[in-house]
Amino acid sequence: MIAPQLMVLAQSSATPNNSWQVTNTPEGEAPHMTRTDLIVFSDLDGTLLDHDTYSYADAFQALDRLRKAGIPLVLASSKTAAEIAPLRAQLGFSNVPAIVENGSGLLEPAQDTSDASDDYTRLRAALGDLPATLRKGFQGFADWGPAGIARETGLPPATAKQAAQRQYSEPGLWVGPPAQRQEFIDALGAMGIHAREGGRFLTLSFGGTKAGQMAAVMARFGTPFSIALGDAPNDIEMLETADLGIVVANPHRAPLPPLTGEGQGRIRRTTAPGPTGWNSAVLTAIAEHEFQ
Repeated sequence: MIAPQLMVLAQSSATPNNSWQVTNTPEGEAPHMTRTDLIVFSDLDGTLLDHDTYSYADAFQALDRLRKAGIPLVLASSKTAAEIAPLRAQLGFSNVPAIVENGSGLLEPAQDTSDASDDYTRLRAALGDLPATLRKGFQGFADWGPAGIARETGLPPATAKQAAQRQYSEPGLWVGPPAQRQEFIDALGAMGIHAREGGRFLTLSFGGTKAGQMAAVMARFGTPFSIALGDAPNDIEMLETADLGIVVANPHRAPLPPLTGEGQGRIRRTTAPGPTGWNSAVLTAIAEHEFQ
């Protein structure tokens, strides 16, 4: 059976800016628009996804509004391409690129893997070159394996296997003496490895950030007004780079410090946590943008 098609309007690059052509979009999928005046970037865990259940059910209304309006939702997470691809499809945004592994890679539209890279192999080798006193203080996803990832994250076994399919970065926990944590980070820095604190884990990579991927993604849509949502330190640059940044409350961690632009209203904070706060903030931002 052929999936029902929704008739939507999409701007054509071959016609004047005030001309539109009709394109077909599968039901439940965001319309493919070559240009838009609004784009949303969002972290996942603790932001769009509930911290404990990983559910986005409480954000359904705003997600539906984005899809129907043809507003691109760019997922930006420390998750792997293998994790994000099926979630992106469930949400109905497979035609939009996604930022994976904390900005170290980009998952192109309609793909389920990102470009091949040897970063992960080099990263694990660099960890092995650390002094033993520092190396034993860090436990990464590869040290745990899928079973350990499931235990530490609460993810289902199948999703934990996807989380283990890393290409660019290594999340983990510092379990050594607190006094040695900075020494560990400094030793990695000397080898060109960056350590970023996320909602759950310390993520190691050779660089690349969520904010660093934003400009390239926005250029594909004509550099529209940008909204970004996040809850953790590794979201700060993305929040401050966006035209409107929204800090989503997360009672499981300390609040983010005051951010640049917050005093001028360019950065906001939700009172409700996770997808509930996300839903309200996105609906409000869309409504405000429509009346500008």
